[in-house]
Parts: sequence; structure tokens; C-alpha cells
Amino acid sequence: MSPTSEIIIYKGDTARVEVRVDKDSVWLRQEQMAELFGRERSVITKHIRNVFAEGELVRDAVCANFAHTAADGKTYQVEHYNLDLIISVGYRVKSVQGTRFRQWATRVLREHLTQGYSLDRQRFERNAVELEAALQLVKKAAGGEGLTAEQGRGLVDVIARYTHAFLWLQRYDEGLLTAPAGSPGGVLPTLDEARSAIARLKAGLMARGEASELFGRERGDAFAALLGNLDQTVFGEPAYPSIETKAAHLLYFVSKNHPFIDGNKRSGAFLFVDFLARNGRLVRGGEPVINDVGLAALALLVAESDAKNKDVMIRLIENMLAPPPGQNIPGG
Repeated sequence: MSPTSEIIIYKGDTARVEVRVDKDSVWLRQEQMAELFGRERSVITKHIRNVFAEGELVRDAVCANFAHTAADGKTYQVEHYNLDLIISVGYRVKSVQGTRFRQWATRVLREHLTQGYSLDRQRFERNAVELEAALQLVKKAAGGEGLTAEQGRGLVDVIARYTHAFLWLQRYDEGLLTAPAGSPGGVLPTLDEARSAIARLKAGLMARGEASELFGRERGDAFAALLGNLDQTVFGEPAYPSIETKAAHLLYFVSKNHPFIDGNKRSGAFLFVDFLARNGRLVRGGEPVINDVGLAALALLVAESDAKNKDVMIRLIENMLAPPPGQNIPGG
């Protein structure tokens, strides 16, 4: 999101809508206009079509695509409409909300142009809730009976990295744990390559007496399905578009979905490191992005986390992997 782009909240009598401020205008999606005006989305669609058909407005002048995180947690490019189009639709549906929204938007744009920002208190408070959730995850893992001093230091390293990300990301126009821009792409191993990697890991562990024959043994097609899911596309675009988000989901899914009879945490950590290495992201500035102790602690943190905190864990990992703000991303 650019420095001039913000998300603020409009609260009407019957609607509460997150509004994007960008390019000296405010922007809404179709479903948001339907909520704002209290009409079915099909009605909004019909009026938008008529606005363009009658030549009242030109589509290219009032439409823009912005990234939007859908209910499934994935980010898509979605068409938004600016204030000119919103007002036009408001007149057509004869909604008093249209007049109130126009008045509110005019005030917001004036503040945006003169101050450069508008404060959204609720977003700030929601960010604090997410930080608290992440801290609780660490507290729970740290209280485990089997935690060694070394693993404890790893947890400290993890939360220190996370807190650093929090301090940089705590800006009005971005949520606490919004996914970083990251590096587009990321080549996943094929199923055969992943199986070979797990087999090598298993051989080494068994040689040291640290694994049994059950280690890495697949549960049906679960592992194949997991890799296939990470490589899927939605409307021709990758469902997991960056190296960071692929790596985070790979570690999370292997650790939490248990595709193997035994050794899921160690296999997930191993595949996580293998993926970063194969994509040139394991080392930054001559140092590994995460050391062995930190990796073990991170795998433990994921395994101990509640499923309802999945998004927090994923974003935590993504932000740990992303370079600090201002640093160039290799290949980005």
C-alpha cells in the first residue's frame, strides 16, 4: 500500500464500511456499496452498468483494482469504484445514505489532503489484540514441560524478531500483521523431490537413533495434496503468491495437518529450510534468516498454537522472513 493509501471506517446509521482512501478519492467495492445503501448487490451492479452505458461516467476514470484479502484469507486484485461513481449510484437508489456518505467523504478527503492521514482507532486496537494473541502463543509454548534452555532462547529470538516487525508495521494504513510485500514466486519441490528430501532426513536421524521407521511415512495422499494446494492458482493467479507466504504455509501445514505418521514438526522445519535454500532466501547479509535454535522454537510454536490463530502464525513467519523495511528483496 502506498504512503498515500489508507483504510478508514465509515459508520452510518445502518452500515459500517471500511473505505479505501487513495488517488485523492475514496473507493468502495460493489458489495460495500450494497451494504452502504442497503440494497442487493445485483441492484448495485445494474446501476453501475447503466452509469457507464448512459455515458454519465467513464469506467477507466472511476475504477481501479486494489489488493483485497477475502474471507478465505487469500489476497486478490478486486475492482473498486471512486466517490464519483458511489455518489451516482447513491442518487439512483435514492438513498439518504448517499448524501451522508458524500458529506463524510468530503470531510475525510479534506483531512487527507491537509494532514496526510486519518486516525482509525479501532484498527489500532485490533492490532494490539493480535500482538497479545501472538504473545500468548509464546507464553503457552514457553510453559511446556519439555522446553530446554536452548529452546527457550529460541523462543526469545522468535518473539524479538516478531516485535521488531511489529514496531515497523504498526502504521495506520497497514494492520499489525499484514503480509509483507515479499518476493513474488517461489519454486516448490516436486512430490518426488520432497519425498527424497524427507528420506535423506530420515536416514540421518535413524543413523543417530533419533527416529523410528515410522518417521516420514505418509498418511494416504495427505502430503501430495498439501504440496498441490500450495501450488494451486485462483483465476490464473497463484493462491500463495510470494516466497514468504509459501514458506510460512509449508511449515504450518506440515506441522499442523500431520501428513506423516511421525516426525511432522521436524519434517516441516526441514522442508521449510529446504524451500528457502532452493529459492535463495535462507541467508541474508551473510547470516541465516533463522538459526537452528530459532527454527526449533518456531516449529514448536506452530505446533502448540491454536488453529484459530492460524493467520497470526502465518503472518508472524512471513514478517520474520521479510527483509527489514528499506532493504531490497533479492530478485524482488
